[in-house]
Amino acid sequence: GLGREVVSSVLVIGDVMLDVVVRPEGTVQPTSDTPSRVSVGRGGAAANLAVALARSGADVTFAGSAGDDAVRVVVEDALRRAGVTPRLQVTGESSGTVVAVIDPSTGQRAMLTDRGANSALALEFLMDLITEGFDHVHVSGYTLLDESTRAAGVGALRAAHVRGAGTSVDVCSVGPLRAVGPDVFRTAAEHATMLFANEEEALVLMGRDDIDDALADLAELFTEVVVTLGPRGAWAQRGDTVVAAPSEATVVVDTTGAGDATTGTYLGLRLQGVDLAEALHEAMAAAAVVVAGGGSEGQARW
Repeated sequence: GLGREVVSSVLVIGDVMLDVVVRPEGTVQPTSDTPSRVSVGRGGAAANLAVALARSGADVTFAGSAGDDAVRVVVEDALRRAGVTPRLQVTGESSGTVVAVIDPSTGQRAMLTDRGANSALALEFLMDLITEGFDHVHVSGYTLLDESTRAAGVGALRAAHVRGAGTSVDVCSVGPLRAVGPDVFRTAAEHATMLFANEEEALVLMGRDDIDDALADLAELFTEVVVTLGPRGAWAQRGDTVVAAPSEATVVVDTTGAGDATTGTYLGLRLQGVDLAEALHEAMAAAAVVVAGGGSEGQARW
């Protein structure tokens, strides 16, 4: 329909990461060689989200902090090829890197993370970008979970909100959420109109044991909420409107990046005026493509 002709300008703020994805072919030998399949490429939850947003038709700029090194070049090049404009602050530290070790039997991943230059992201750098007048600003949960960048993320959300732009956050990771405490995250996200979380993150964020209770609580804090429920699909609420969509994944090779694809696709379609139900179904379809492909970009075909 006509709603799809709207092109929104979106600023996505988050981590610049190199992904090293390792899939051992058998039991890992602690003191010797284990044959493995390894792929190296652009990673980062927020960058995955930015790419999904661009695919959904938004005009996307990605802001983050990187070292003056090969990782920055790889990330900038990958973003440009995906139709995203990179605007990176360059620091003296090494760029962030994550090594993801995939369990071949379940597709789940253990991640070994070095945030590197991401921790140096400065509010001044972000404020200069926000004054350019984006329609919507999304801040990655990792930016709010890291004590060294929380103030920058909060300041960016507040500035965007004051300027009348839409704002959103995604929780990103339940371990750091438990470590910093849900109260800290809820306060940091107070200027976000939309919140994205998975089931475990939603429960921890609201201190609930029951997902229905957590969803009801979240819907009182945020204008629009999306919670992914793994194999049970996803749920979205805005005001009194509540929609659910089943998972469309039939083959699960690797879960890396599925949540980012869900968030980016949903947000991109909502910014074009697509209703909650259609946006959520399209987001589930996008996630199904990612989990079947392996790697956050679906680029590593095992």
